[in-house]
Amino acid sequence: MSGTRAVATFAVTGCTAFMAALDNLVVATALPTIRSDLGASLEELEWTVNAYTLAFAVFLLTAAAVGDRYGRKPTFLAGLVLFTAASAGAALATATEVLVAARAAQGLGAAVLLPLGLTLVVDAVPAARRGMAIAGLSAMSGLGIALGPFVGGAVVQGGSWEWIFWLNVPIGLVLLPVAALVLVPGPPTTARLDGRAVVLVTAGLLGVAYGLVRTGSVGWVHPEVVGAVVVGLALLAAFGHRQYRSTAPLVPPHLLARRGFALAGVVALFAQGGMFGTVFLLTQFMQDVLGFAPFEAGLRTLPWTLAPVAVAPLAALLADRAGTRAAMAVSTALQAVALGWFALVVAPDVPYVALVPPMLVAGSGMGLFFALTARQALEWVAPAEHGIASGVNNALRQTGTVLGVAVLASVFAANGGYAGAVQFVAGLRAALWVGALAVAVAFVADLLVPRPVRPDPVVGSSMSV
Repeated sequence: MSGTRAVATFAVTGCTAFMAALDNLVVATALPTIRSDLGASLEELEWTVNAYTLAFAVFLLTAAAVGDRYGRKPTFLAGLVLFTAASAGAALATATEVLVAARAAQGLGAAVLLPLGLTLVVDAVPAARRGMAIAGLSAMSGLGIALGPFVGGAVVQGGSWEWIFWLNVPIGLVLLPVAALVLVPGPPTTARLDGRAVVLVTAGLLGVAYGLVRTGSVGWVHPEVVGAVVVGLALLAAFGHRQYRSTAPLVPPHLLARRGFALAGVVALFAQGGMFGTVFLLTQFMQDVLGFAPFEAGLRTLPWTLAPVAVAPLAALLADRAGTRAAMAVSTALQAVALGWFALVVAPDVPYVALVPPMLVAGSGMGLFFALTARQALEWVAPAEHGIASGVNNALRQTGTVLGVAVLASVFAANGGYAGAVQFVAGLRAALWVGALAVAVAFVADLLVPRPVRPDPVVGSSMSV
């Protein structure tokens, strides 16, 4: 393949990776405005975030199989069409139910774009440059995560919350013909797609997430909550059982049987849950309690969200010298300390300068986490299994986001709420301690990860977000 086409393939997939990652957090700074304009409840605000991440997490594993079965290029283009159309649908929403549905469709589109974009880049570039290409694509995703709150705040301040979604539409319309022209289609295969497994894992995760989100409105022991969680867990257990019997499992059981890989998944799940559940509430605290306008709030999160960009390039060096386990332990320890620090200093009249040090500590931990979480998982699998192993690890992290937002919002509602600054801080402080506990669980799990038999030098150069 020519160098020009390889560069064009990277440009297309890099832009889509940036958009998909940006939409994880771009809505965070707009939540107070959405709550005001649409009269959204806390539960509905949770779903504006969780609908995206839940669809993303559930279909991330399925997308690769669909691409293998029907062709990577046409599947990628279909994902781009869906993401662009869903962005327009979200921008046009006049009710929270419509917004949540559009966000779910966005998440499904993003679940197609990210894994297939990575595969298309790997196929397009020479073997000697694949590590650099993967790192570059992951850096684009990282930049999207970092700039999400800032971009959301700037857009809402300059116009209205709808424009955080309208931004994707012209970009998608430009990328579509370019992608159709430059991407090279892979040949369809006879790969099987286990439809029953997809239904089981989708319904199971949705049941658990729905039950946890409803706790903020009806309490933890309400029959609706208990029933949804129990049914969700039962469906997930049935999904796990089916994976052992399937000839084409979405999650190969032999991967989870490896202690190192399984514990790396626990680290990813709990660390991501603690981090993103906290971001969901702290971005609202900056506006609802401290009184910053959306752009000012987004600007003031930059010490937190840009720190990973500065730290990530050093992560591979640290992991090479001290080992991935030690570097990830530093990551989770920094984040747990930062969330506890936030819990100690938040108050209705806390000066912004008091929030900057824990932001920098949290961001440094996030930078190490984003750069090394894939490496920690892939150290336990053969090169031929990197694709599925990366997908499983990524799905666990996105599931962590869903559960983290749901659990921390429920703790927030049980201990405080939106009635006033004092109540908001009371709920936020309790949620921060729970978030710190979740990341501390990830820290302990990381200490239990055994030393790998062989490190993978290729993986060390990449960054996953």
